[in-house]
Amino acid sequence: MLPQAGIRLYGELNDFLPERRRGKRLVVSLPRGEHPALKHLLASVGVPPVEVGYALLNGERVPLTLGVPPASEIEAHPYGRGRSPRPSNEGAPPFVLDNHLGRLASYLRILGFDTLYRNDFQDGELTRMAAAGRVLLTRDRQLLMRKAIRYGHWMRSKEPREQLREVVEHYALREAIAPMQRCPRCNAPLEAVAKSAVLEELEPLTRLYYEEFKRCTACGQIYWKGSHYERMRRWLEEVLAP
Repeated sequence: MLPQAGIRLYGELNDFLPERRRGKRLVVSLPRGEHPALKHLLASVGVPPVEVGYALLNGERVPLTLGVPPASEIEAHPYGRGRSPRPSNEGAPPFVLDNHLGRLASYLRILGFDTLYRNDFQDGELTRMAAAGRVLLTRDRQLLMRKAIRYGHWMRSKEPREQLREVVEHYALREAIAPMQRCPRCNAPLEAVAKSAVLEELEPLTRLYYEEFKRCTACGQIYWKGSHYERMRRWLEEVLAP
């Protein structure tokens, strides 16, 4: 019989387990004569190491790279709400999203957050962008386990509005929300532009009732605080209500 170790997951880390196994002690087998890294044992039960805030080995706090001897007991805890690591402690982190999170990408851009997304990103591209200093948001836990990825979060919800709330709470972004700063279409910054410079591109009623405009510095899309802006503001208040 192979040597074994016990693992117990706490808090949100149980989301990675089937419901019947949550909150229970897990038993994993160790290769005979080897001491596998703690992070590899956690990955073997489905937990991406980037989601682990800290771990205890036989009651002592240890790095995830430490080798685990037979008959050990492991406790893994998630990061506290708003404490997940990010590339910089100043301001909101830049994000990169996988192919399943297009609507969430638009929502984050509307809130003013730097968010890269394409519906044809390959896993290698996502990994390189995450390794270069972006937080990877994904529904693919195997992707999140790649060694090069230092910052990331597995999205629990499949519903875009719930995903938005999840990201804002997980990374404590409420104070950083700044609508009308980025283009929802392409993520480039918006810049104020004189009405006279865009007059020929406006519909007659827009020309009549609005004076302040912004234009995307990349794709040229024009934005103004019309009825759609008010709907967006009310929607944000609803989605992000405590």
